[in-house]
Amino acid sequence: MKLLHKGDIIRIVAPARAITEDELMSSVHFLQEQGYQVEFGDHLFCRHHQFAGTDAERTADFQDALDTERVKVVWCARGGYGCLRIIDRLDFSKFALAPKWVCGYSDVTVFHTYINSILRQPSLHAIMPVNVQGSEAAFGSLRTMLSALETGEVSYTVAVHPLNRTGEAKGELCGGNLSVLYAVNGSVSDLNTDGKILFIEDLDEYLYHIDRIMMCLKRSGKLENLSGLVVGGMEDMHDNAIAYGKSVEEIIWEHVEEYQYPVCFGFPAGHIPDNRALILGGTSMLKVTKEHVQFQIRAT
Repeated sequence: MKLLHKGDIIRIVAPARAITEDELMSSVHFLQEQGYQVEFGDHLFCRHHQFAGTDAERTADFQDALDTERVKVVWCARGGYGCLRIIDRLDFSKFALAPKWVCGYSDVTVFHTYINSILRQPSLHAIMPVNVQGSEAAFGSLRTMLSALETGEVSYTVAVHPLNRTGEAKGELCGGNLSVLYAVNGSVSDLNTDGKILFIEDLDEYLYHIDRIMMCLKRSGKLENLSGLVVGGMEDMHDNAIAYGKSVEEIIWEHVEEYQYPVCFGFPAGHIPDNRALILGGTSMLKVTKEHVQFQIRAT
């Protein structure tokens, strides 16, 4: 995967929920100040119900960004829902010959799983333009995205969590949004997690639904042979009138407690202000101790 250089073109597209120009401009100005060119997809500000245009319009923008040689980064404007509706309409043949970075998180996990599993190329789980609204934490997250694009690697040291399991792991990094991983389970772009480090994060789900997803991953063999597990932000979870009885972290831990690989909870990535870039499909090293967590990922 080619590294990003000053003057390169970053194309913003909206493959899921609708976006407005005002929601983009903080990130656009920041990128321009860093020496990059920013382009908009032709249908970026279209609207079709909750979507950023029809399936055909969103597909056309994403396809053009994939196929246009001078575009070096395809940056998804926001998540929501919609990527799953267009993934099978896309032709990745030109991308396979000249791969480029596809960036985003949440619903963009649909593209990450396809690019990592089918095309065997890395992609970037990172903040999106809609999240950059002047917050210093958001700009910090954006800087980690640019650093990953410019160097092809990331390295983080973060605080421990009470439920962490210590140990060291190496392997390809895979994963993304937990609900989207559930949605692609059994599809052509389903993940093979054997020997890999799995990253998961989610937002706005019921606790029983998280348990159901973890049961699905476990029953389909995706938890048993991991090299390691990294759990990011699990934000704004809901409960029923009759409480489920466990926190989201406790639910996840219950399903991996029997295994031996290292587990890290509370990693700063996902639907949180401190959303650090992760190179999915990259070679990663995880070290979980009682003092800290070290996580390093390289694109090759």
